[in-house]
Amino acid sequence: MSLGSMITQARKSAGLSIDDLSASTNIRSSLLREMESDSFHNCGGETYARGHIRNIATKLGVDPLIFIAAFEEEQMHADRSMKDLLVENSVMKLPEEARKISWKVLATISVSSLFVVGLAQIIISNTSSVDIPAPIASTTATESAPASPEATEPTPTEEATVSTGTGVQLIVTATRAKSWLFVSDATGRTLFSGQIARGNTKTFTTDVSLNVKIGNAGGVDLTVNGNKVDSIGRDGEVVSVSYGVDS
Repeated sequence: MSLGSMITQARKSAGLSIDDLSASTNIRSSLLREMESDSFHNCGGETYARGHIRNIATKLGVDPLIFIAAFEEEQMHADRSMKDLLVENSVMKLPEEARKISWKVLATISVSSLFVVGLAQIIISNTSSVDIPAPIASTTATESAPASPEATEPTPTEEATVSTGTGVQLIVTATRAKSWLFVSDATGRTLFSGQIARGNTKTFTTDVSLNVKIGNAGGVDLTVNGNKVDSIGRDGEVVSVSYGVDS
């Protein structure tokens, strides 16, 4: 689920229109529509885009870390040159059209280059006194080792465990779709903040309790202390839950 879709879903869940959200965030309605369509080019650069996203998340009652993580995943890994990044953030201006070079200048450069090359060849031929024979290529060919059959095996599904204790265990599996996760323990320590890809599993353990925020509740399955949990939400729904030793 894209960041724009997440913003749209959260806005509708909060019962707000585009104009309502615009009034509460002081962000233009036209820009909000672009952001919900996953277009952030008119935000004034990545710094301003993050500020708008945090503002929107706060007004919609969503943890800003979930929206910021989605923005960085979708927007920050785009293949852009350093020049594009500098222009976008108003650090530099687009270069003006290159000046046309006079044909006289080009002719002068060409003549000078030919002169330098010719002079270099003369110097090299005068200083060379020994002809170095070319090495004799080995006539024995080494057969390539056959590829190991293990090399064609698929990469195993990612599975990670984060532990700050042993009293509570939570297993999150992105069974149907990817989702954003934010997991913390009873002390407020962040155990995970980011995306879990479809088909992957992450396990968290702690002493007292685990607090979980899920950006796409309908796409994941939860198992708490060895017991599978019933569905906690719909596709695209942002849900916050907590589990303790007795869960």
